[in-house]
Amino acid sequence: MEIRTLSKEKDPMGAAILDYLTTGKADTLRILSSMFEEDEMPVSHLFRSQHDMPLLERKALDLAKGRILDVGAGAGCHTLALQKQKKDVTAIDISPLSCEAMLKRGISNVQCANIFDDRFKGEFETILLLMNGTGIAGKISNLPKLFKRLKELLASDGQILIDSSDIKYIYENEDGSFDIDLNANYYGEVDYQMVYKNIEGEPFDWLYIDFPLLSTIAEANGLHAELIAEGEHYDYLARLW
Repeated sequence: MEIRTLSKEKDPMGAAILDYLTTGKADTLRILSSMFEEDEMPVSHLFRSQHDMPLLERKALDLAKGRILDVGAGAGCHTLALQKQKKDVTAIDISPLSCEAMLKRGISNVQCANIFDDRFKGEFETILLLMNGTGIAGKISNLPKLFKRLKELLASDGQILIDSSDIKYIYENEDGSFDIDLNANYYGEVDYQMVYKNIEGEPFDWLYIDFPLLSTIAEANGLHAELIAEGEHYDYLARLW
């Protein structure tokens, strides 16, 4: 797993975020995948207020306590909501343009860094990985490395709040059976590429994982897992400690 941040020339999401912040609008942020049809991400969604967030995200913000780390903060909607509540929160993202946007939005503590980079230091009572936070692992085989890194940053009485989705439903037939090749990679391992205007991001791996498997791998790596809440579309919020 490569440990790096993005260059501004290869930062499509960051460019879209910065455009939206400065002009109030953005072009289409395209999401490409070898596994699915082309999709797009509404950039305005990245600027939602706490009131407009899904239930699982609001629940996570309510549970966040102590010194908080918001991993993959993007436009900073979660960080900003916590900061408005006078909570001690640090935002981290690999996108330099997103970090620039967060600073412009008035977020106090922003670091452009990769969570897997040992040079990023700190001790946090709450680590947030929201908007499918398991995604940054990329593949099942990388989850132990992610958990190890999070444990290094976690205070002794700390908690990790992470969400994901079980995307098995995508492969469901009308009769209730599933078209899943059990000999292939885990069905929640997908590949994406983002494109904004003429900016093409590098392809990357992204992981969706069902809670039972997340829990099993967490326990095998010295973490307890608890299902906090389930959403309306096969998504869930988990707490690890």
